Amino acid sequence: MELHRVAVLGGGPGGLYAARLLKLANPACEVVLHEQGEPDATFGFGVGLAAGTQRKLEAADPDTLREIVAAGLRHDMTMTVDGATARVRNDRLVGIARTELLAVLQRHAEKAGVTLHFGSRSSADDLGADDLDADVVVAADGVGSATREAGEFGPSIDVGRGLYLWCGTDFALDDAVFAPVRTEHGVFVTHAYPYAGGATAGTSTFLIETDEATWRRAGFDATTAALDADASDEVSLRYLQDAFAGTLRGHRLIGNRTRWLRFRTVRCDRWSDGRAVLLGDAAHTAHFSIGSGTKLAMEDAIALVEALREEPDRPAAFARYERVRRPSVERLQELARRSQLWWESFPDRLDLPVERLMVAYMSRAGNVPLERFASTAPDVVATALAQYGGGDPPPAGAVTDWVLDRTHPAPADLPVLDVDLDDPWSALGDAILEQARARGSRGILLSGPAARPAVLTRTDLAERVRREVGGPVAVAAPAALRDDLAAALLSGRCDHIVLTEER
Repeated sequence: MELHRVAVLGGGPGGLYAARLLKLANPACEVVLHEQGEPDATFGFGVGLAAGTQRKLEAADPDTLREIVAAGLRHDMTMTVDGATARVRNDRLVGIARTELLAVLQRHAEKAGVTLHFGSRSSADDLGADDLDADVVVAADGVGSATREAGEFGPSIDVGRGLYLWCGTDFALDDAVFAPVRTEHGVFVTHAYPYAGGATAGTSTFLIETDEATWRRAGFDATTAALDADASDEVSLRYLQDAFAGTLRGHRLIGNRTRWLRFRTVRCDRWSDGRAVLLGDAAHTAHFSIGSGTKLAMEDAIALVEALREEPDRPAAFARYERVRRPSVERLQELARRSQLWWESFPDRLDLPVERLMVAYMSRAGNVPLERFASTAPDVVATALAQYGGGDPPPAGAVTDWVLDRTHPAPADLPVLDVDLDDPWSALGDAILEQARARGSRGILLSGPAARPAVLTRTDLAERVRREVGGPVAVAAPAALRDDLAAALLSGRCDHIVLTEER
């Protein structure tokens, strides 16, 4: 498609990257980016780019990736519970300051010939006269996209139950850290990672989550309600700074319009409307525990520019862009949904040894097979196996068989409950819990559809029944899903497995 003028709305990573790639692919095209903020101002702290995303950026634009990686910081991952720590090598992940990432992308956009306009808010409906002649308007204007709300995109937004806030620290952690703390109000957990500098002069992202009951008991509903629009919740920050003093090593928590939020999962029936096309958070979001808005937006940009370059007209290009990207986005959104549900119920699992909790974390969404995790973190998995079944560790490549062989058969004549649901912590999940409770302490066998998503949800439901009702809980599932079932047993989601044929 021949492009003469393109307007890009939003100067975040997705908008800047799309603008640069568009200009590189169409040197004669006028590409103008509009961003409401100033070039050196940003909201947030660090951004993480995983190995898969780096490979895609390398193929699309190696010069930009080279500078991003040079400015970033690699790190491993640890989980610490009650003083015990499990470590997993994960140094392919690069953390970079959001300010630095934007500076890199701004330089490369300008170097390609993109015109950058800062300090003016724009939607597809309020562009200037020149921009109204644009062949394409790329709306990368974020989760609160004015373009999405004004157009015919068919948006829907699901709001999570848990609460979280983003803050930072004034030193670089040694690794990415997952660490819960118990307080008089309940459990708070941090996801934290370094993104710049060293131990004496660096910075880290420090995200903190909790459940609504804990949040209210701590009085943070009141501090949230009292905040001005651009203020940080200093009451929460000072309390959490004390709560996480061990992880922070005496350093402070830093706010940047930091307030408690509930995650909003955005979905759209359509990603384009006329000449406008949505990109990144404007079109879709995925929970931060497994998704990355930066990753999705930059990968969107690659696919959109490729479609505009290779298709003959705008409708065909937009249709191709959505056809190529939607399956990957929806897959990640489903993984992120499962991960979000796991984190929202995280405090219930703190009785597990940290190695088994790490296995539960890695297998929570179903995207990391147990055997693969065992090959990348053999020490963690070997310890978890010893905790589960005792004896010598299994031979390489035999973790699944080892777990299943050491699991006791389900008690005979367990009452059977056939279930089919998406969210074990929903109202339907509550009703199933009451049915399980009414069947007494003999335990229960949960059966249902043979499809893998249904089985994964069934093991999560089994965990809830096991913890809240008690008694042995068995899950019926096809033998083809043995790896998922072994991970569920090792993670404490269920007590027994009943292998079935697919139906």
